[in-house]
Amino acid sequence: MDKDKNMRARDRSPENRAATAARKQRIHVTETDFEKLQGLLRAADPKSRDRLHLRALEQELEQARVVSSAEVPGGVVTMNSTVRVRDLDSQQEIVLSLVFPKDADIGQNRISVLAPLGTALIGYKVGDTIEWVVPAGRKRLRVEEILYQPEAAGAGDR
Repeated sequence: MDKDKNMRARDRSPENRAATAARKQRIHVTETDFEKLQGLLRAADPKSRDRLHLRALEQELEQARVVSSAEVPGGVVTMNSTVRVRDLDSQQEIVLSLVFPKDADIGQNRISVLAPLGTALIGYKVGDTIEWVVPAGRKRLRVEEILYQPEAAGAGDR
């Protein structure tokens, strides 16, 4: 009985609640993005330094609601979207584009979907708060605005 009580107490820790909340949220992913991301996962070396990020992406996709480009809501972060996010600790705003690894360029704020932030962003919508663990602790960002979404711009099947 004490073992069950301790297990429940650990499950209610802030870290587990945040992780559980993130896993329970069902993200939207377009069919085109889903296929390309699945291809990225299939082609990846399981021993690569990105294996933890690949697993996180795989978990997000397992829970995703896959929709056509025409059905994806305009306020959802899709691949090649440009978004404005707010760091909830510093209140700093950042503009980022979510891209495939080959197009990533931190100098141009083009974040790979395999980076922890990229994996966290895919499929989330305006108003959502994203939390993930970084070496310095926990990072929290809120999606403030979608500045460009390919599907809303008519370029959904890229």
